[in-house]
Amino acid sequence: MTKGQLKAKKAIDFIQYLKHTKGIWKGVQFDLLDWQNEIIENIYGTLKPDGNRLYNTAYVELPKKNGKSELGAAVALNLTCADDEWAAEVYGCASERQQASIIFDVAVGMVDQEPELRKVVKPILSVKRLVYLPTKSFYQVCSSEAFSKHGLNVHACIFDELHAQPNRDLWDVMTKYAGDARMQPLNFVMTTAGDDPDRSSIGWEIHQKSLDVISGVKKIPNWYAKIYGVDEEADWTDEANWIKANPSIGHNLRMETFRAAFIEAQQSEADERSFRQLRLNQWVKTKAAKWVSLDVWDKNAGLVIPEQLKGRKCYGGLDLSSKRDITAFVLIFPPEDETGKYEILPYMWIPEDNMKERVRKDHVNYEEWVSNQYMKVTPGNVIDYKFIQKQIIELRDQFEILEIGYDPWNAQQTATELTDVGLEMVEVRQGYKSMSPPMREMEALMYGHKFNTGLNPVMRWMWGNMEVRIDENDNVRPIKGKGTERIDGIVAMINAMNRVIAAVDPTSVYEDRGVISF
Repeated sequence: MTKGQLKAKKAIDFIQYLKHTKGIWKGVQFDLLDWQNEIIENIYGTLKPDGNRLYNTAYVELPKKNGKSELGAAVALNLTCADDEWAAEVYGCASERQQASIIFDVAVGMVDQEPELRKVVKPILSVKRLVYLPTKSFYQVCSSEAFSKHGLNVHACIFDELHAQPNRDLWDVMTKYAGDARMQPLNFVMTTAGDDPDRSSIGWEIHQKSLDVISGVKKIPNWYAKIYGVDEEADWTDEANWIKANPSIGHNLRMETFRAAFIEAQQSEADERSFRQLRLNQWVKTKAAKWVSLDVWDKNAGLVIPEQLKGRKCYGGLDLSSKRDITAFVLIFPPEDETGKYEILPYMWIPEDNMKERVRKDHVNYEEWVSNQYMKVTPGNVIDYKFIQKQIIELRDQFEILEIGYDPWNAQQTATELTDVGLEMVEVRQGYKSMSPPMREMEALMYGHKFNTGLNPVMRWMWGNMEVRIDENDNVRPIKGKGTERIDGIVAMINAMNRVIAAVDPTSVYEDRGVISF
């Protein structure tokens, strides 16, 4: 065997000494799949004349659920414990500490299953660090607060989901000069495709650079790249493309799982976009995706009679606008039995004196909606928060409002004053963590025809305006389209649903530990 082959075999033997950590695979020996074996052989077995690794960057891009976290954890442990480097500093990097901890937690699980490793690896879980005692090396989690990362002596960096980095700062700090004092530093990147239609992120930059290396456009001898996926123009409905993009299909990935995901992806533009990005590794160019279609909304529409809901338990959602825009308050009434539906009562306000200006600018007939009592006006040319508070208190006297979820931006004083009169106000931050679980619940209820959305044309209009952003873990949050397209009533509805599902499951995923990551 050549020296390169021996080094590759050493790394492969170490990795295959480890065990899987999750589900039915827990405790099963880590037998590298062919595609994984090829990557490890190339990275560890390609040497410079001095016998050290040639590659100091290895970029691996592939769809979710192909075993990225397990391979990343195994490589991190190998670089920490078996790479012949004294006092090696190995860092697990991601946009957020929670994301960076995913691979770290797998590594901890691998160590826990090996008695020999447990003797020599000391976990310091409070700071997310594993210390390899014989060489005083460590594997440490860090995230995108790059200002605190200068001065590191990096032996290796495991970069997870590079596409999600908010800027290039962490990448630059960890990869430029930080490993210059090491003989064979390695930046090992494992990521899925990103949501970057403007092609301006560090994730897209490194993706494109890797494509250029693969195609031979760029000659960068120390850069290794392997990308699994299909071109954006490829037919996303073709099962042959699913297999092409996912090297683990037939092993830990099952075709029936893909078929089920494909059926779901056909339900909305947002689901299609998510399937293409996360399942096929396509960098989709469209800027945003529509959520659940208006057809689905219409199939859930029906007459809601407020008088029949008096005294019923419900949950509120409040979206306070800036002074000159629409403010919305939505009540959701959970069903009283298994045959019932979730019913909504929306209330929306616009300043009376600038309504004509809004009609002219937005090209929306607010005056007709106000005339037909689908919206209300507040006196003056700006939203009167006191007026709205008074109306919410009047609604409290008609219905049993258990909690009100609200966006804390611009609403703290109103929330405090409503709390003072006995209403339970709960902050609902407007990010993926707080918004995705209620949106996914609403989506499921809509498709199951378990909602009665009422006949309010303003809410229907806003539903059609809403688009979604989807992160790498398939979590969603709402965004509006062009500037004149309002979504305030739907945001208020999501805030209310946040409190509904929190009441059903007080230790829900987002209340207790955050949005699920994969």
